[in-house]
Amino acid sequence: MSYKQNYIWTNLRIYSLFSMLFRILIEAILRSAWQSVATMNKVRTKYPVVDVFAGPGGLGEGFSLALGGRAEPCFQTVLSFEREEFAHRTLFLRHFLRHFPNNEFPEEYYRYLKGDIVLDDLYRRYQNEFHKARQSALKLSIEQKNHKQVSQIIRQRIAGQKKWVLVGGPPCQAYSLAGRSRMMGDPDFEQDERHFLYREYLEIIIKHQPPVFVMENVKGLLSAKVKDEPIIRRILSDLSNPGSARGKNLNGLGYQLFPLTEQIATIDEIDPRMFVVKAEEYGVPQARHRIFIIGIRNDLHVRPRQLRRHAPPTVHHVIGNLPKIRSGLSKGNDSWQNWLHAIDGFSGSGLGKQLNGHHHANVNGLKYPECRISMKYPGKCKRSHPALDILFDSRLNTLIGHESREHMASDLRRYMFASMYAQRNRRSPQLRDFPTLLLPAHRNVSSSLSNLPFPDRFRVQLPNQVATTITSHICKDGHYFIHYDPAQCRSLTVREAARLQTFPDNYSFQGTRTARYHQVGNAVPPYLARQIAEIIAEVLDAVPASD
Repeated sequence: MSYKQNYIWTNLRIYSLFSMLFRILIEAILRSAWQSVATMNKVRTKYPVVDVFAGPGGLGEGFSLALGGRAEPCFQTVLSFEREEFAHRTLFLRHFLRHFPNNEFPEEYYRYLKGDIVLDDLYRRYQNEFHKARQSALKLSIEQKNHKQVSQIIRQRIAGQKKWVLVGGPPCQAYSLAGRSRMMGDPDFEQDERHFLYREYLEIIIKHQPPVFVMENVKGLLSAKVKDEPIIRRILSDLSNPGSARGKNLNGLGYQLFPLTEQIATIDEIDPRMFVVKAEEYGVPQARHRIFIIGIRNDLHVRPRQLRRHAPPTVHHVIGNLPKIRSGLSKGNDSWQNWLHAIDGFSGSGLGKQLNGHHHANVNGLKYPECRISMKYPGKCKRSHPALDILFDSRLNTLIGHESREHMASDLRRYMFASMYAQRNRRSPQLRDFPTLLLPAHRNVSSSLSNLPFPDRFRVQLPNQVATTITSHICKDGHYFIHYDPAQCRSLTVREAARLQTFPDNYSFQGTRTARYHQVGNAVPPYLARQIAEIIAEVLDAVPASD
C-alpha cells in the first residue's frame, strides 16, 4: 500500500470512528432528553383530585382510569368525601386498592371476593394501604358546621399544588323530576335545603380556588324553580362569580363555564341545555342524561375540547355473557319446584290475540335456569369496545353481585309476558298491551291505560339497544329493569346494573342489596368520567407551571 493510500485509509478510519462516537453521543443526549421528559411527565400526570359528595366513587374511578395517551394515570384522588355509611364503605375499599402500586390489587382481595377471608382480614394484612385510605376517603358531610374542618383537610392534602381539580355532584333529590313530584305538596318544598347544597360546593371553590372544577347533576335541574326563578340560572351565575354570590371580595376571582358537548364562542352564548351530556352518545350503554359543568378559572385562558362521540355497546353486549339465573319468590318457600309451579301458573290463553296472533307467549320451549345466584366469572365480553374493556379483570375468578331479587308470583308472570312481548315486537309493552288477567290491581291502572301517569310501569331492557337510565329507584323494585330473557323471568342484578353503568367487574359495592342497588343507580358511569378526566388533564397540561 502506498503512502497516499495509507493516508486516505487512516483518515477514513478516523472519520468512521468520530462518526460512531458522534452517533453514540447524539443517541445518549436524545435518550437522556427522553428520560427527562418521561420523568417530568411522570410528575405532571399525577394531578390531585378532590371529590366531594363522592357516593360510591364513579367519578373518582373514571379519573383513576384516565391515561390521556400516557403510560401512567393522569390523576390521583387525594380526597373523597361521602357521608352515607354504605357508600363510604364502598368508596373506602376502592381507595384502599388504589394505594397499591400500578393498580396491582393484592391476591388477598380476590380471596375476599371469593369469600375465603373477610374484609377486616384484608385490611389487617395491609396496614399501610389501610392507613392511607383512612386519610383519603373520609366519612364526612359537606355542610356548614363542617366548613372549617373540610377546608383544613383540603388545604393539607393539596399542599400548595397549583394544578388540581375539584369534582362532585351535590345531592339532587330536590332537582330530580321524581323528587319534585313527591315533594310538590310540601309547603316547605321551596325552602328545602337540598335546593342549595351546591352552595357547599361553591364554598370550597371560594376558599381553595381550584384551577378547574367539574360539577355534575341531574337533568331536572334545567326545569327546577325556586320562587319562580330557574335554579339553573342562579347556579350558573354563582359558579361564574363565586365571590359575588357569597358577598365576598375575591380580587376578581371568577370562572368561565364550558359545556362538554358543544363548542361556544363566548360565555354569553351558553344555553343551560348545552350542559346536558347524553351518555349513550359517548359510548356508555345507557340513555343517561346528566348535567356536567366545567369551570376554568378566568386567569388561565384555556379552553377544553369537547367529548368525542362514538357508538355504545348494546345491553346484550354488556350483560349477555353473564350466567343465566332465575328470579326468586318473595312469598313461601323459594325452592326450584315452587318457582316452577309459580311459572306454570302463567296462562297463555288469550295472549295470542293480545300479540297480534303471535304465539311467543307459549312457555314450552323455554329452558329455565335452576339457580338464583352464580359466582362463575364469564371472562371478557366477546365484542371489543373501550367501555367493555374496563369491565374485565384477568385475575378475577369470582363473579360478585350476580344474585336475583325476590318477586311475587304475579309479577313473575308479568315479567315473563313483558320479555316475550319485547322479544317479538322489539319494544317494551305498555300497560294497554297487557292482557286483563295480568294487569296489576292498582287504583291508578285505569289512568295508566290512558297514558297517565306511568303507562310503562313494566319496562324490559331491550337487548339490541342501550339500557334506559339506571336510577336509584332500582333499589325499590325491578319493574323498570326487566331482563330481556323470558327464561330468567327477573329484574337486573346488582352486577348487571353495575356493568350498564360501566363499573369494573372487580368493583365491590358494600352493604345490603338494597344499598348496593342505590349506590349503583346514583353513580356517574366511570367510562364517561374517564373521558371527561382526559379532557381535564389536557386543560391542566396547558396551564403554565407558574400559574
